[in-house]
Amino acid sequence: MDAMRLVILGAAGRMGRTLVRLVHEAPGLQVSAALERPGSIALGTDAGQLAGAGHLGIPVTDDLDAALSGADGVIDFTAPAASVALARETARRGLVHVIGTTGCSAEDNAAIAESARVGARIVKSGNMSLGVNLLAVLVEQAARALGPDAFDIEVLEMHHRHKVDAPSGTALLLGQAAAEGRGIDLAASAVRSRDGHTGARPEGTIGFATLRGGSVVGDHEVILAGEGERITLAHHAEDRAIFARGALRAALWAKDRPPGLYSMRDVLGL
Repeated sequence: MDAMRLVILGAAGRMGRTLVRLVHEAPGLQVSAALERPGSIALGTDAGQLAGAGHLGIPVTDDLDAALSGADGVIDFTAPAASVALARETARRGLVHVIGTTGCSAEDNAAIAESARVGARIVKSGNMSLGVNLLAVLVEQAARALGPDAFDIEVLEMHHRHKVDAPSGTALLLGQAAAEGRGIDLAASAVRSRDGHTGARPEGTIGFATLRGGSVVGDHEVILAGEGERITLAHHAEDRAIFARGALRAALWAKDRPPGLYSMRDVLGL
């Protein structure tokens, strides 16, 4: 069986370099191209050497059309606008498109869903790790079992100082799981900030707290606080390779699936 040929977006970034290295090492996968934004100082550099994987003979490029030619799929941990634009291209070519991009608006998500409807095989998740997606299932079950009259839900997250979106995609994924467990709309129930005289906490809301600093890869806690007791469900990411491994698993899973929009729960059978 031929190896699945994957294009790595943002190949010079921390996640991109990790992906290049892990794809190169993984059986059944092959780096077919490494993309960066126009003007990047990495353009022309060998992607393997940049990633610490040795010489691969694949120069980092900004030529999207050439990169996608002959590819089976793309791994995309970039920015919302870039992911939306790329989804149109993957739909046109019928490619697998794994999206780990966070910070997408409702309009961005709608555009990505449309691309999945018309031809792309998209796996999109606010977090690609097995542990976080299992945590989301547990959060949904706990929220369903513990009603809003008895337990309040708060989502706490911390990331490195360079992260640009808040709350994190993972925090929102966990908040959505809690909302689904409660049968409520997250957008209508979320409280993302508190400042000044806020009054008592409204029953049934889902709160978010965001911390930024240092080199933290990703810490997430979901707190269910009741009268006289508190339950904490948590995940601590120690190496961003866990997200890369999940993305590769998603790409292989989606290879033989029909066009559509999938999640990591689909990939992991959760």
